[in-house]
Amino acid sequence: MMTPRERFMAALNGQETDRIPLFPLLMFLAADRAGLTYREFASNGSALAQAQLLVQERFDLDAITACSDAFRISGDLGPAEMVYPEDKPPYLRRPLITSQADLEQLGRPDPTRGRMGDRARAVAEMVKAVKGDVAILGWIDMPFAEACSLCGVAEFMLLMLDEPALAHSILAYIAEVVTDFALVQVEAGADMIGAGDAAASLISAEMYAEFALPYEQRICAAIHDANSLVKLHICGQTTHLLEQMVTSGADLFNVDHLVPLTKARDVYAAQHKCFKGNLNPVEQIMQASPERCFELARDCIATAAGTRYMLSAGCEVPAETPDEVFSAFCEAARSPSPL
Repeated sequence: MMTPRERFMAALNGQETDRIPLFPLLMFLAADRAGLTYREFASNGSALAQAQLLVQERFDLDAITACSDAFRISGDLGPAEMVYPEDKPPYLRRPLITSQADLEQLGRPDPTRGRMGDRARAVAEMVKAVKGDVAILGWIDMPFAEACSLCGVAEFMLLMLDEPALAHSILAYIAEVVTDFALVQVEAGADMIGAGDAAASLISAEMYAEFALPYEQRICAAIHDANSLVKLHICGQTTHLLEQMVTSGADLFNVDHLVPLTKARDVYAAQHKCFKGNLNPVEQIMQASPERCFELARDCIATAAGTRYMLSAGCEVPAETPDEVFSAFCEAARSPSPL
């Protein structure tokens, strides 16, 4: 029998596995099962690591991720005003960049300290605990998503139209900081860096090609140069972006439930890329019966048969998901695969 990490890596490389790898994204569910407030989970790397290790052992997952929120870099930029709710992810109280002058006053934070360093410590603790038996992912947000966090989503969308040169200056600055953040997690032992770019689902293919994709490619190349791997996670409706996303350089792609799995399968399989997804985490997991959830998960596995695939929801599995339902979802990966 393969170890979880062996199974994960074999699927990535198109090699035979003993079963379908199981790799759901768990944040609120992991915090809940560990008895943590979300504030504790998102602000204490040791607590995050222990919560991830707990759900890995409990549900026999093949990979776990040091993902908690999209504001790690934001929290380490000097004038940022962060809010840390007890039951929600942290966020910026107000936009940090509204002009060229704002951008120029920002330095290049030390990724070994602050909120970035805390995530790197979570990675290191998970790596130490599983001793190479489970795949461990760090987490960053790609420059486009970070720009939307630092400027405000609507504000950055307008900036791309009204002041594209400033938008690119912001993205170039963020790309340097994101690279630093990714590499400190690689140094901590991450097998792969998860990279979110959810806001990219809101823009056209033309705008994605100009403002998101080149920076994704830059980040992927830097991580590959450090001998690590990348998972690109763009939740939302990305059917119109799939043909471009596959050129980002990422090694693994998340498929949201809004995207037809057959379409994603065809795009990624044609380029020999691994993908994961795509159950609706609310309707098809949290609100489903165990039997129905198992059936839907098996449908995904059947649709992806013959390709490089891992079982996952389209995005994060909610904390409110009953254990018996989530266990049925997990069991679908352990059942004999369809031919």
